[in-house]
Amino acid sequence: MKALIFDFDGLILDTELPAYVTWQAIYQEHGCHLPRDVWVTRIGNMSAPFNPMAYLEEQLGRSLDRDALVRGYRRQCDALIARNAVLPGVEGYIGDAKQLRLKLGIASSSPRAWVTGHLTRLGLRGHFDTVQCGDDVARGKPEPDLYDAALGALSVEPDEAIAFEDSQNGLLAAKRAGVFCVAVPNPLTRHLPLEAADVRLSSLADLPLEELLHLARSGRAQAC
Repeated sequence: MKALIFDFDGLILDTELPAYVTWQAIYQEHGCHLPRDVWVTRIGNMSAPFNPMAYLEEQLGRSLDRDALVRGYRRQCDALIARNAVLPGVEGYIGDAKQLRLKLGIASSSPRAWVTGHLTRLGLRGHFDTVQCGDDVARGKPEPDLYDAALGALSVEPDEAIAFEDSQNGLLAAKRAGVFCVAVPNPLTRHLPLEAADVRLSSLADLPLEELLHLARSGRAQAC
């Protein structure tokens, strides 16, 4: 193994639960409800993204001041995200990967400004050899393009890398690119079908990187 490739939202930093909580509050202000099973369809999906504003207008049967609502959403959501630390085990994996001289990459469906902005704020940007984002490819997850781009930028073959994903769409993208994939679901995605993962963890803190590398080399699947 020569490289680790991480998703960003919900895998390195929990931006997904704050987004859902904030939209749910907006829906409740309008006397509506945003079902969790509807929301999770948007996670990691660039091919058929869910539009929460359009869905709210559909429920209400009228148009809304979208600009004002988006400004309010962004302000509240950003405040919630700012309270969150890097998810457990991520920094440990980064440090261990550096010691083992593994390359590090990001493959995220989110815009580059969003991903690099948060990585810089968290002091993590300099650790990654490549950051591939939704605005860098023609097709996003669940298509393999982001992983293909990350593999190319890192100059590694699919069987020389491990992917880390929290969503079904991300998992499908990694597997379609031929990459060994570790599913690390968050509170919003833990009930999604993730059986295609080679390894499933509740947290990266649950399994030392060297043990994971052994599993990947042997091709064995494991749930922890």
